[in-house]
Amino acid sequence: MSAARPRLITALLGAATLVGAVLAAVPTAGAASTWASESKATIKPGVQMVTAGAQCTANFVFKDASGRVYVGYAAHCAGTGSSTDTNGCKTKSLPLGTKVEFVTGGNLLSGGTTLGTGRLAYSSWNTMQKIGAKGMALCAYNDLALVRVDPAYVGKVNPTVPVWGGPSAISTTLLKAGAKIYTVGNSGLRSGTAASKSGSVTGVVGGGLAYTLTTGNPGIPGDSGSGFMDAAGHPVGVLSTISVGLSVTPVSNTMGNIVKELVFAQRHSGIKGLYLVKGTRAFSAK
Repeated sequence: MSAARPRLITALLGAATLVGAVLAAVPTAGAASTWASESKATIKPGVQMVTAGAQCTANFVFKDASGRVYVGYAAHCAGTGSSTDTNGCKTKSLPLGTKVEFVTGGNLLSGGTTLGTGRLAYSSWNTMQKIGAKGMALCAYNDLALVRVDPAYVGKVNPTVPVWGGPSAISTTLLKAGAKIYTVGNSGLRSGTAASKSGSVTGVVGGGLAYTLTTGNPGIPGDSGSGFMDAAGHPVGVLSTISVGLSVTPVSNTMGNIVKELVFAQRHSGIKGLYLVKGTRAFSAK
């Protein structure tokens, strides 16, 4: 669902193959004094990310045991297939090391201003193909990629989600239908300015690998990768797909369960000590 390669799919149902054990072992770091102040940071959740011309939205900030800093988005943002190629176990992607730009103000009239750069360091799609992963649900919903921020721009990073604050610590509790969710989208098909949105979960799919959801302003191409938090500020999802149909709500979205996506990355990325970083300001839904 990048702006250059919109993801127009309906939710795929299937048995989950990603085992949820070890979820309790997912660490979340506390606020770090080394981050840029929230008011001065330019690389943060909600920033636009451009990969080979395809624009998506950043979800959360991550670090590893060596202190390297990463920004997350959806793996399909670096995919090279068509808009209907949504099977991460088959669709080819750009290689690790591919340059990714952090951008502000990108819209239909302008490419925006580049704030910094990073390199693709992990892609669930590339990884699933490398290890021979199988299973309809896993291949459809495991859609997370990490971009390592180039050292020259690490000083511009803050992990706090604009408007809402957070994220807080990871929770392994599966969301239920009706659960409130909060996000920031930044599609270039709008104004190129980050927009805060809230909504609710409408269902659990893929054996807990993903959630269907609705927001007052639904995710559109370019919002892909944006992160979702629950009512306590826990990071819960990564916007992955949109479905278009003839109904009362013609556009609906699906988000991957970031807890399970992160566990998969910790097991298979080769990035030692990978964890999701908490915001420097507490979450508030007000």
